[in-house]
Amino acid sequence: MKQDKKFMKSLVISLAIHLLLVIALIWGTKFNMSKPEPKPNMVEAVVIDPNVIHQQARQIRQQREAAAKAEQQRIRKLREQSEQLEKNRKAEEKRIRRLAEQKAQAEKKAREAEKHRQLKARQRKEEEQRAKVAKAERLKKEQATKKAEAERAAKVKAAAEAKKKAAKAEADRVAKEKAAKAAAEKARQAEQKKIAQQKAAKEAAEKAKKEKARLVQLEKERKEKEAALNDIFSGLEAEAASNSSARSRAITDEISRMGEVYKQMIQRELLLDDSFKGKECKVNLRLIQAGSTFMVSDLRTLSGDSSLCRAAKTAVSKVASFPLPKDKAAIDKLKNINLTVAPE
Repeated sequence: MKQDKKFMKSLVISLAIHLLLVIALIWGTKFNMSKPEPKPNMVEAVVIDPNVIHQQARQIRQQREAAAKAEQQRIRKLREQSEQLEKNRKAEEKRIRRLAEQKAQAEKKAREAEKHRQLKARQRKEEEQRAKVAKAERLKKEQATKKAEAERAAKVKAAAEAKKKAAKAEADRVAKEKAAKAAAEKARQAEQKKIAQQKAAKEAAEKAKKEKARLVQLEKERKEKEAALNDIFSGLEAEAASNSSARSRAITDEISRMGEVYKQMIQRELLLDDSFKGKECKVNLRLIQAGSTFMVSDLRTLSGDSSLCRAAKTAVSKVASFPLPKDKAAIDKLKNINLTVAPE
């Protein structure tokens, strides 16, 4: 409907334009043809120069020729305009026909599309109906299958429960028999254990009595030997005590000396910083013997400034090895040593 209105509107406008152009053409031609020539003014003269008359005649002739030429040009222009209007009219008619054909084709396509849509709709509706029927049949079969399966499962469950009850009853009977046998066996073992305990207690009492007598005799002999040995070693102990004290002091001095050596080796590798002045860090070194030197196996900070302790750890890692003490008795003592790093 909308395309029909647009088509009629274009047709009416085109016809109106052509009609106005034709009317304008006819009107212009009629006006030029009916225009009266101007009447010459009457002048009263006594003497006229022939040259003037010839010149005026020539001018009049030239004016008429120019007017005729202009009229011819106007007519030719009107003819060209008319031809152009005719071309425009034909082009418009062709365009209108093309629009009409396009409209007809569009309407045909629309009808075909509608027909195709209706066909598809019918097919879809039929397919939906078939699917609906198939679904109903499928649901019916599924329900029947479920019902049969439920009945079968119920029978299986009932049989299983009956079997379970029978098995439980048998198990209860066997358990009761086992419990009775176990109770009897337990009572028998308890009686045997009681008898064995009584026998063992009697044997143990006799053994303890004999052992006590033996220990009393041994203690008596030990005291006699100890009294004799005390008299012999009393003089030797005084001499040994004197020698041991001197040896202990020598080992302690060696440990202190080597500890100072180790500390100096660490502090030589320490990256000094002004912030370390007046601070200290206590570390524990675990050393292992590697040939004629010590190697660090573990290093722990015990207390002190955290920055100095980090620097001390780095310094220890730079020391390749530590020398062994001259006194071999101090080696074991130096394997676990605490040092205090305090930059000067």
